[in-house]
Amino acid sequence: MVAAARTTHNDSPAALVVHARPDFIETPTIQEIKDRSLAYLQAGFGVHFRGPAGTGKTTLALHVAANLGRPVMFIVGDEEFTTSDLIGGQNGYRYRKVVDRFIHTVTKYEEDAKQQWVDNRLTTACREGFTLVYDEFTRSKPEANNVLLAVLEERLLVLPGVSQKEGYLKVHPEFRAIFTSNPQEYAGVHDAQDALSDRLVTIDLEYYDRETEVRITSARSNLPYEGVAKIVDIVRDFRASGEYDQVPTMRACIMISRVVSQQQLNQKLDDPRFVNLCLDVLGSKTSYTSQSREKRTQQRKMLMNLIEHYSL
Repeated sequence: MVAAARTTHNDSPAALVVHARPDFIETPTIQEIKDRSLAYLQAGFGVHFRGPAGTGKTTLALHVAANLGRPVMFIVGDEEFTTSDLIGGQNGYRYRKVVDRFIHTVTKYEEDAKQQWVDNRLTTACREGFTLVYDEFTRSKPEANNVLLAVLEERLLVLPGVSQKEGYLKVHPEFRAIFTSNPQEYAGVHDAQDALSDRLVTIDLEYYDRETEVRITSARSNLPYEGVAKIVDIVRDFRASGEYDQVPTMRACIMISRVVSQQQLNQKLDDPRFVNLCLDVLGSKTSYTSQSREKRTQQRKMLMNLIEHYSL
């Protein structure tokens, strides 16, 4: 559960007050990953969840952040990011005008203008001791993330473009950082620079075991365990077949299960609504081109066989 809250500085971005989701499922597998992550974070190291789409990286990162008990600054990596998008920059001017009439026959004017610095999310997190969750950080260009090197190692944030007295910010002792990323072969993903990866403890996430997927899907869809188990088995068998261009993930299980629950569909081959639901969600995992028509036909036959098998 996430709520927005204003930080102590009026010009600073709002932080998130994060609580554990009521439908978050902690199986032994997930609890082990959470405990390891908290141990690394409490020791002062950044944690990096790396894995394919649909493995729950962002949800897990926010859950771990909630266990730290500090407000969260949430950032999503972007190709257009620059360093100023992380730390902030000069935003306008602050003007001051003084009129001195101490001697009534003399009027003295004094004016000056000073550039005004406005923090962005990383600076606010470092200043206030918040938890930084940097989602899909490898979608940002590596040079934009260079500012994180000194933050994670020397606990010092360099603020370029400000006065020499204010050019450095000592990182708050309670500041922690959690990162997530997709594999490098995904579109729009940059290679993480070695210097940054070397400062993080990376935990590779794979697709969860069957029991974990069933319990998470059941909690997120309000569908009984037995019905969810059949849907998860269809998706897992389809995933194991390799007959797709995009891997079917647990999100497909949740989509199908939630619609089945809300529409009260019959999970049988003779219910065309259930069959079309499975084909719509899972059939889209193959690219739509003229050359792939035969592949889509074979995929449809296989999905129909899986639906029939798990409808018995």
